Amino acid sequence: MKYRTLLFWAAALAWPFLSAGQNTENYAFFVENEFKSPLQEPLGTLSIEADRASYANVRRYLLNNLLPPKDAVRLEELVNYFDYDYDKPKGDMPFSFKTELSSCYWAEGNFLLHIGLQGRSMDMKNAPPNNLVFLIDVSSSMKEPKKLELAKPALRILANALRAEDRVAIVAFADEANLVLPAAPGNEKEMISGAIAKLEAGGSTAGAAGIELAYQVAKENFIENGNNRVILATDGDFNAGMSSDGYLARLIEAKRMDGVYLTCLGFGMGNYKDNKLEMLANKGNGHYAYIDNLLEAQKIFGSDLTGTLYTVARDVKIQVEFNPYIVQAYRLVGYENRRLAKEYFNNDAKDAGEIGAGQSVTALYEIVPVQVPFDFRGNDVDPLKYQVSALNPAAENASEVVTLKLRYKLPDSEASQLITQTVEHRWRPFASASVDFRWAAVAAGFGMLLSDSQYKGDMTYNELIYTGKQNIGKDKHGHRAECIKLMEMAKLLTEVIE
Repeated sequence: MKYRTLLFWAAALAWPFLSAGQNTENYAFFVENEFKSPLQEPLGTLSIEADRASYANVRRYLLNNLLPPKDAVRLEELVNYFDYDYDKPKGDMPFSFKTELSSCYWAEGNFLLHIGLQGRSMDMKNAPPNNLVFLIDVSSSMKEPKKLELAKPALRILANALRAEDRVAIVAFADEANLVLPAAPGNEKEMISGAIAKLEAGGSTAGAAGIELAYQVAKENFIENGNNRVILATDGDFNAGMSSDGYLARLIEAKRMDGVYLTCLGFGMGNYKDNKLEMLANKGNGHYAYIDNLLEAQKIFGSDLTGTLYTVARDVKIQVEFNPYIVQAYRLVGYENRRLAKEYFNNDAKDAGEIGAGQSVTALYEIVPVQVPFDFRGNDVDPLKYQVSALNPAAENASEVVTLKLRYKLPDSEASQLITQTVEHRWRPFASASVDFRWAAVAAGFGMLLSDSQYKGDMTYNELIYTGKQNIGKDKHGHRAECIKLMEMAKLLTEVIE
């Protein structure tokens, strides 16, 4: 019986990739954020973002009886997949933000600093007009299940939400790029759906040619004070023409200067190029999502539609200064590929992330207070020979844990605005923290277990599942309950593999 069970699980684990052929999926390598000393690095700086592709991709792996590769697990995207009950922005502010300090779920004695931003909501009826170009990969690799045949109904969901004042063009690319549908009014539903339905897959993947044509069409139909955007649907496996990451990054950056943004929708498995699509969306001031089923498409183009299409704040940066009299060490939880040099915070020429209409964005810092024993594990730095660092004596008596600064630009402005707030040394035990705080910690903990984080401590799936069930909250769309099921699946897979 034991051997039959092992054979069953081995077959289950191998089947998804065996059925899809050789696995050539690509994920960008990153090193998990380590603890920093505020005496040596007092500033933590990051580009905020609300991408959620990693969660849907992780779900795809788990539902196929597979644990995801470590580099596929981006903690911030697991945390940001869920809705949070943050206060709505007041007045003309494009977003609100809140901070909360409580005990760290996975490390006794440590704190978690929770930073939550909430984008201003937008009614689609009153939203600016859209100039959209659907850029659809119809190469032979898109013939596989859950690729083109999933992309087509997903894009029809978006098309059905558009209005007469919106415009939609369709560009398809394989061996070459072709204009399938010139810009048509958004209320021409049958025409748009018919053009999408006729698409068939075959040929190689000339991604750069498709991007060039799509941006050309978007520019020809540019709407002043409107939302001008290319929406790319692909598995990311570009293999014809100029397809290097460097070339594509420079191409997208140049096109972005024309006021046309890029949204990337990823599909499929086996040859999926997550690293390329994440990079393209980042360079294109856009949103990156992975669509593994129609329910995810409905989420992106239904409940999250305005957040997917409209930006309320761009180049959003956070900089946190830690008080060394209270903070012994700190680390950013996730956002490994979104860290910025401290000099970039005040530099408006440096690109950063965007907040969409109605989107919530969350960042977490783990903090080791000075009274807790801590070993920097060989990351300490020798004293400087030519300089002497001096602490501000006033900080010793201050009750501030950190000073938080946010910079952002309004969508039509090139000058950033600054918000500054201090966080007082008033923390609550985990059990007394808000439901949003506790769920964000659970989602981060899930990512830490999936990626086998060096900082996961003694955290187990059993306690994570229990804590998650206690903090599901309102869960209007059932996403948190689904996440609990995924944790249970990950627990089973981990036990079988071990």
